[in-house]
Amino acid sequence: MVTTRPELRGTFGAVSSTHWLASAAGMATLEAGGNAFDAAVAAGFVLQVVEPHLNGPGGDVPILLFDAASGRAQVICGQGPMPQAATPAAFRALGLSRIPGSGLLPATVPGAFGAWLRLLEEHGTMRLGQVLHHAIGYAADGYPVLPKAAEAIAVLAELFRGEWAESGRTYLVDGAPPRPRSRLRNPALAATYRRILKEAEAAGPGREQQIRAAHQAFYGGFVAESIDAHLRGTDVLDATGRRHRGLLTGDDMARWEPRTEATVSRHYRGLEVHKPGPWSQGPVFLQQLALLEGFDLGAMGLDSADHLHTVIECAKLAYADREAWYGDPDFTDVPLAALLADDYTDDRRRLVGDLASATLRPGAPAGRPPRILPPDRADPPVGPYWQGQLYDGLPTVVPPVVAATEARGDTCCLTVTDRHGNMVAATPSGGWLKSSPVVPGLGFPLGTRGQMAWLEEGHPNSLAPGKRPRTTLSPTLVVQEGRARLAFGTPGGDQQDQWTLGFFLAHVDFGLDPQRAVETLAFHSEHVPSSFTPRTHRPLTVRIESRRPDEVASDLTRRGHTLVSVPDWSLGKVCAVGVEPGDGLLLAAASPRGEQAYAIAR
Repeated sequence: MVTTRPELRGTFGAVSSTHWLASAAGMATLEAGGNAFDAAVAAGFVLQVVEPHLNGPGGDVPILLFDAASGRAQVICGQGPMPQAATPAAFRALGLSRIPGSGLLPATVPGAFGAWLRLLEEHGTMRLGQVLHHAIGYAADGYPVLPKAAEAIAVLAELFRGEWAESGRTYLVDGAPPRPRSRLRNPALAATYRRILKEAEAAGPGREQQIRAAHQAFYGGFVAESIDAHLRGTDVLDATGRRHRGLLTGDDMARWEPRTEATVSRHYRGLEVHKPGPWSQGPVFLQQLALLEGFDLGAMGLDSADHLHTVIECAKLAYADREAWYGDPDFTDVPLAALLADDYTDDRRRLVGDLASATLRPGAPAGRPPRILPPDRADPPVGPYWQGQLYDGLPTVVPPVVAATEARGDTCCLTVTDRHGNMVAATPSGGWLKSSPVVPGLGFPLGTRGQMAWLEEGHPNSLAPGKRPRTTLSPTLVVQEGRARLAFGTPGGDQQDQWTLGFFLAHVDFGLDPQRAVETLAFHSEHVPSSFTPRTHRPLTVRIESRRPDEVASDLTRRGHTLVSVPDWSLGKVCAVGVEPGDGLLLAAASPRGEQAYAIAR
């Protein structure tokens, strides 16, 4: 198999992320004496600047880490909870039957900034100023605008001029959208970072002391005060076609702290695979592996009809369980052990037949009856084109004239490993420019993750004050014989744990090196309702890159799958780092899709 990029190997460090500038910042941090955790924080802050259409300081992030000193894999939860005022009754009082996908109402506590600080404080070695200066530099001096970001701003320019004026001041240049690859600055965001750093350094000389002071500046100081004032005093146009004020307050932010939690893990082919808990969709990756372990995928042949059909049908079963059972375990009893148990998996595996299933089939772990809520069926609002964009809760902006087969993606990803055996995988997202206006004076918008919670009572993902909405963000970390082996992730919303699964199977079951594995054929099922407003649901539909063989497509169609071909190299942007188990060489790989992800190893 010919690859578009070389397989990267080194002995010092490896970084791969969805933007070359973030990867460069991560490697520069390693070169300056930092460890993998320092490098990940530096890269994470840069992503907040250079991919504003896909993430920001107002968003969220799960961070998986392996600390070689302790020999443990852990997850830092950067998914903020819903505000205390966010109740089903509060939304119904506004005449709403669901949480909109844009505006201020779906805002949760911004978790990304605090999660990066927690990683730096607990596992890093550098001071805040050392890891933040790359992001400050790009915000103040400018960065090249990605074509997709420029495209998004162009579609939303009318909204930014007429309704979300602060977004216009931030992203428009003399009232017009920036040209693709031109230099764009965000002086307000640079000033926010600089003020946080100034207050941190004024708190005292200690490294940890300064990091804690930075947390206070964001969650209990001027950042929280600006957000509180903005949401209390501003009515913002959102997906409903009306203007609403937000529910998030400074008190909600002041009471929140990022948490370090145990991962959820399962063995597959001798590897220990770690994911975030069921407040994410992470365990769905493990459920798919559990089902697939009973099949000899290698004997089927990579990208054969048997291989693709088996993976698709197992994905549908695992994702159906996600819809029925996943939610914040602080608020709901998620039967995770039963969902991953061998006897339950064996029963579920028997449901995989030669033909595609047309129904959504969640299981009954430990005999408990599942509950599936119907997808939304409301029509999008009638009005300017950008209003329809706000209705769709995904960050991706699709231009007015586009083929029905357009592939969509979202979110960011970064992975890092160092010569000491430390490893990080993270998928920052939320707080993107499309779905919420920029907060005056701060240079960034808030997230809209609350759209993923249901207003109906009694579901594991039902809305409740202080509860984390179930997120789609889902990095992966693999351990072998007590050492970090592989870290990877991808943008892609609900598709993250299908696209990364394809990469992982190509590497483990079919023996491809990481770079070849990220370049294999990509596909995903849309059988299960989307987590984003308006929760679209396309039973039997499989999106697949056009380079699949015609005979494979014919066989899948015969089995009942509805194939939608999308352009080649359009599904996902898998980024990965790893360690060669034999000689300890460090590996890095990045997908060529989107022409922006970049890997570095030396």
